[in-house]
Amino acid sequence: MNLRERAAAFAAVAPQEFAFAHATAARLLGIPLPYALEEDPDIHIVTCTAANRIRRGEVRGHRGLESRRVVEVHGLPVVGPADTWADLGEYVGAGLPVGLDDLIVAGDSAANLLGELAPLKRAIESRVRPRGKVTLTFALPRVRMGSWSPMETRSRLMVMRAGLPEPKLNAPVVSRSGDWLGFGDLVWEEQRVVGEFLGVEFHTRLRDRVHDGLRRDRVERGDWAVVEIVSTDVFEHDARAAKLRELAGFLGVNPHLLDVMSAAPQFFAPAQFARPRRRRS
Repeated sequence: MNLRERAAAFAAVAPQEFAFAHATAARLLGIPLPYALEEDPDIHIVTCTAANRIRRGEVRGHRGLESRRVVEVHGLPVVGPADTWADLGEYVGAGLPVGLDDLIVAGDSAANLLGELAPLKRAIESRVRPRGKVTLTFALPRVRMGSWSPMETRSRLMVMRAGLPEPKLNAPVVSRSGDWLGFGDLVWEEQRVVGEFLGVEFHTRLRDRVHDGLRRDRVERGDWAVVEIVSTDVFEHDARAAKLRELAGFLGVNPHLLDVMSAAPQFFAPAQFARPRRRRS
């Protein structure tokens, strides 16, 4: 059975009020997760703090239903996107699967589902000493609406950390004469530059490559520069440095001013952001 079927089977016999939570909620909501959590065999639920804990071998129980907003997904009770994002902080830390960039990716997705960023902030502020709060708090101002995929988010983080101007996300691309040319993953309107992430899943088949080529020709004929980005440009140092220099050239930024090292993917929030530990007297 797939996750939705397993969740529906549990909901049919659940002995008390509950909602699907944590990694299970994220997967049901369509919020991207690291591979380790996408393959999590357990079903996570949350019940009221005062209720008895549900004990079943494949179920991981959590408390605090009364403080979380619940939505209906496929007819199932699921903790809402904002609280689910805050709950992902429980997977943050040494030896745990969720890092800073994973939270930003998940935050972008949750913000899209909500149509705004404010609920994410409220979800953190409403918790008393939530796990992962330092990383969640550092991630929050880096979350944006408009990203349509995890790699679009990671590409945005790369260019911003390097010191390049922040692009608009999936913004319309229009010719100088006003003709609509499509949407661009990363769009710098003033410089007329489009960054396009080409994922393996959707851009390797012959017909996809033909479509991509025709689309690129159309955008370039509209007097836009198109810079294609692939996963190695994000994850490998030499490819990342070369891609950032290419983007800098089109954006009118001195490539010698780029911070290529800071542009790398980040798993931990900067150490200086963490709260200092109290000294024992």
